[in-house]
Amino acid sequence: MEAVAVHEESFGSLLRSWRQRRRVSQLDLAIEAGVSARHVSFLETGRARPSREMVMRLAEELDVPLRHRNRLLVAAGFAPIYPEREVRAPELEAVRQALDTILAGHEPYPAVVVDAAWNLVAANAAAGLFLEGVPEELLKEPVNVMRLSLHPDALGGRLLNLAEVRAYALRQLRRQAEASGDGRLAELHDELAAYTYPNAVSDAGPGVVTHLPGPSDILVPMRVAAGDRVLSLFTTIATFGTPMDVTVSELAIETFWPADEETAAALRARAGAQVSGR
Repeated sequence: MEAVAVHEESFGSLLRSWRQRRRVSQLDLAIEAGVSARHVSFLETGRARPSREMVMRLAEELDVPLRHRNRLLVAAGFAPIYPEREVRAPELEAVRQALDTILAGHEPYPAVVVDAAWNLVAANAAAGLFLEGVPEELLKEPVNVMRLSLHPDALGGRLLNLAEVRAYALRQLRRQAEASGDGRLAELHDELAAYTYPNAVSDAGPGVVTHLPGPSDILVPMRVAAGDRVLSLFTTIATFGTPMDVTVSELAIETFWPADEETAAALRARAGAQVSGR
């Protein structure tokens, strides 16, 4: 068998990459970390080796995600310190209880939990609204919430304000990809940006933004065609504070809220019908 060369990441190149991604100069990073700019330069070129404490200090100042802090530690010759447990691991019981409470408490409105790549981790019963009529191939594991939101055969084909929702989602994905250094998000962005919508219910094409904010606007909700109804929803996204586990640090809870009373009534009626039909 032919030997395969293993590429080892250097701490200096990773540090430089994160510093440039955060648009921070060597001098500014040095001031925040309490070291000299010369020392930061030596670390990036490999002329100096950092202590574990220095790795952690620089990673904190650059707001490096926990997954990539582990990579920095390994590249500097240290063991990773942030565990990455499965969501179902016994150690995450308190986290699961919190998620279950939030999801159940948000009924009859939809709520989902996603990971760093927007793959579905958990959902409440009301979120089934978004899966109605979706082809089986889009529901294979891992189910990706962003893909469902914009795919023309899923929610994307039912959005009356497709242009606004699509523009926001793609902008959000691009910013997350740049901030996190996660190549999966960049690939997902490119996939979603290439979608076409020959059968879209929206009057405008996917690249035509028709809504210009007015003085009375608070936000632009997503407007979804649901049978003979139009559901108007806006979302909030929450994360766990002070996580010390990679998995927990990458979880996000997206909750959907009715933007008008008609939508709230429709969601309550839908939940009631599901209960009575059991």
